Amino acid sequence: MHTDRESTLTLLDRASVPAAAIGTGGVGPVVAERIVTQLFGRERELAVLSELFENLGGHGGALLITGEVGIGKSALLAEARRRAGQLGMSVLSTSGAPFEAQMPFAGLQRLLWPLMNEVSGLPEPQREALSVAFGVSGGPAPDTFLVALAALNVVADRAGESPLLLVVENVRWLDAATREVLAFMARRVDSEPIVFLFAVRDGYATFLDDAGLRELRLEALDDASARALLDAGAPRLDFELRRRVLNEAGGNPLALVELPRALDSKERLGLSTTAPLPLTQRLARAFAGRVSELPAATRSLLLVAALDDCAGLSMILAAASLVENRPVTVDDLAPAEAAGLVSVNREAAWFRHPLVRAAISSAATLALRQAAHQALAEACAADPERSVWHRAAELTGPDEEVAADLTAAAERTLRQGEPAWAAAALERAAQLTELASSRGDLLVRAAEIEFEMGRSDVARRHVAEAKALELGQEERIQLTFMLEASDQDSWSSAARLAALAETASEMTTANGPARALKCLLTVAVGCWWGNPTQETRDLVVAAVERLPVAEDDPARLAVLAWADPVNHGAFVLDRITQLTPDATGDPVALYLVGAAASAVWAFDLALGFLTTAVEGLRAQGRFRLLAEALVFQSWAAIHLAKETLALSAANEAARLARETGQSGWALAAELAIAALVGERGDSEFAAALADRAEKELLPIGPHAMLSLVQFARGRDAIAHQRYSIGFDHLRRILDPRDIAYHPFVGAWALADLVEAAACSGNIDKARLYLEQLESLAAATSGPFLRATLSYARPLLCSDDKAEELYQAALSSDLSNSPCYRGRLLLNYGRWLRHQRRVADSRAPLRAAWENFDALAFGGLAEAARQELRASGETSVPRTPDARDQLTPQEMRIARLAARGLSNREIGRRLYLSHRTIGSHLYRLFPKLGISSRSELAGVLSTAVPDEVG
Repeated sequence: MHTDRESTLTLLDRASVPAAAIGTGGVGPVVAERIVTQLFGRERELAVLSELFENLGGHGGALLITGEVGIGKSALLAEARRRAGQLGMSVLSTSGAPFEAQMPFAGLQRLLWPLMNEVSGLPEPQREALSVAFGVSGGPAPDTFLVALAALNVVADRAGESPLLLVVENVRWLDAATREVLAFMARRVDSEPIVFLFAVRDGYATFLDDAGLRELRLEALDDASARALLDAGAPRLDFELRRRVLNEAGGNPLALVELPRALDSKERLGLSTTAPLPLTQRLARAFAGRVSELPAATRSLLLVAALDDCAGLSMILAAASLVENRPVTVDDLAPAEAAGLVSVNREAAWFRHPLVRAAISSAATLALRQAAHQALAEACAADPERSVWHRAAELTGPDEEVAADLTAAAERTLRQGEPAWAAAALERAAQLTELASSRGDLLVRAAEIEFEMGRSDVARRHVAEAKALELGQEERIQLTFMLEASDQDSWSSAARLAALAETASEMTTANGPARALKCLLTVAVGCWWGNPTQETRDLVVAAVERLPVAEDDPARLAVLAWADPVNHGAFVLDRITQLTPDATGDPVALYLVGAAASAVWAFDLALGFLTTAVEGLRAQGRFRLLAEALVFQSWAAIHLAKETLALSAANEAARLARETGQSGWALAAELAIAALVGERGDSEFAAALADRAEKELLPIGPHAMLSLVQFARGRDAIAHQRYSIGFDHLRRILDPRDIAYHPFVGAWALADLVEAAACSGNIDKARLYLEQLESLAAATSGPFLRATLSYARPLLCSDDKAEELYQAALSSDLSNSPCYRGRLLLNYGRWLRHQRRVADSRAPLRAAWENFDALAFGGLAEAARQELRASGETSVPRTPDARDQLTPQEMRIARLAARGLSNREIGRRLYLSHRTIGSHLYRLFPKLGISSRSELAGVLSTAVPDEVG
């Protein structure tokens, strides 16, 4: 069985290079970049170097290393020098410099100066030409051909003693004479033990363009390597800054090292989400150093484009014309395009790298930025949101009218599913108003959105500012609940729930129900996890029922389901069955409906809403809620035996929850992985994950999430017929005296407890658990409870009634519970065989084996095979399918590609670059035995059942 152990363990315990190793402890930039290149994502490039050095026995070669500024060219050359030294090679280097560009042979002289003692062995004409070229002797200007031939002979002679590495950097600044000589030499080292390495920055024409040399282009680091590098160099960046640095760096190693350096601790705390990231001088010079050389109109065009990354070409031209006070045309962009700063087509102009935009913006004076923003506000007057944003950007003092317009724009964009823009607009509006009460309200609203998006540090900064201001009672209550929602340790604190419920109830009399509903949602989540008294649950239910909202309002349903799923489960289910998971709906509402369905044990209903919600939340960048929705999705998929979907969702949820500071949700996701891999046969890995989660939870004290630890352990044991062990784990969940007590999670395990107790000799306990399951299923009508009840009943009945119950259970609708159906068939087949009806037992045992084989549940499949063998029939071991070959990430990408999405479309959905998507597809094709994406649909449809939900 394949499990994505490496990726899962990586997200649980990132191993990183010490921070001091990269750019924080006196390490020079070149050394830091070399470390970056060695450790993060340059395996292909290093393999090319190895190939060059390994082939030096009979011949050498020249390699042209190209790439954008900061991409790691110098690092790769430093690594080449190091390897050459290990191999006993001689190393000669030179580098162009602007002040030497007009000095003939200056670059060549630096390269060959260590070999000048060997010039005496050259033929007289060559020796003389080289001596004159280097100013050692006087005479007329030498013939370039003779100098080139002399240089080639000198290095060839040295290479005859030991292989030689020649390194040339900053090619564009080499003098013309040196360029000619080096081009001559590079084309003639194939038969010598010489490696010639040239480094050339993108955007500059060089003498090597037509030399026919082998080229090695350095691309941006892939997403995983970029994250690893950033975490190694700046491990304490909060989620939002980390996300912004990754986006701005665009996989550029220099930027990943330098951007965090530009942020000292105070700047990190105070940096507005609307403010551009500060750049170090090195980055500013590297990415915008050529802008000052461009014509004025071109600079205006670049500045306008830098200040509005969504502007089309026509708007850029219109705004730049206003700045220049004369018509500006697309031709004025040609110098910037020739300099490699932008690319242009008929509709748009875009920067070759995000940091070019940042460098241009930061280099401009305040007056120039204000003029550009004013021009953009006028040019996009038909788009009120963008226009008011540019009006606000140019202001240096308060403006109540603009603040009001920004607030209105934020409300509109929030309804349209653009929370990031809305939060930034509210923050800017707070900065522009002089009214303390308005500023506090705006900051509270912005903080609420930031929390949803997982930007906890930004949200807490807004909260801290708001606390010091004049706030109304409603805003102060909202602040309390916002902080409560972010404190996941409070999930287990039943003592606080009653007071919070009373406070939330007070808000039902305030203007409008929206804020009261949000506060009640926080209390309801605490009720689900915290095991409060029934009186507290009743208080929350009464409060939500007083609110003037529709009975099927998603937030209302979620409050009822979380606060009291037993007494209100039937009502919630009745309303949810009348709703549909419309992809055009509000993803937050869809998430709440899906979560409500999960809370009342209707996982089949929940999965459709959650799957649709996940896509919508991901598109809107609401990362905090996305992590929560993915956790619910993974557990719902587990209960429905959709293990591929469950593992994919749980892996993503664990990573995202850790990044957004939601340790509780991360643990819930990691324990979902434990339950999955244990059920599928990797008990060792499952135990390691469960142990790890338990160690993190135990210091907190009694915590309801410990129930998930015991559930994962018990599910693993039951799947492998270790019934006594499984019983010991699962019974703890339903013991009120145990720190792992959780009655609602315990309901997941009731059928397993019936089986485990019965098979381990605890018949009386088994009957008690069956009674609990019957009572709960009758009260709530939850589909999962009804299905598990039909599974459990035959386990405790007498032989004269067993067959009737087995047949009744198999006739019921278990299509959404394939695991329990398979276990039912296995138990029925066993019972028939023990009744000496061997021939009759084979059909259900065969069906059970096929069921578990399709689900890839190794332990249960083996049990069914053994029973089938005992009945006199043999079976063929299962052939691994796509689920065993692909990691969860690869499976998600394969599914999306099979549906016809392009690499860029997949990347947008998964927040990965299109290059990373292409790399994954390249690796997964051989695993599936195919060669193109057109074959994916056929392979996946036969190997993996549809799990969209």
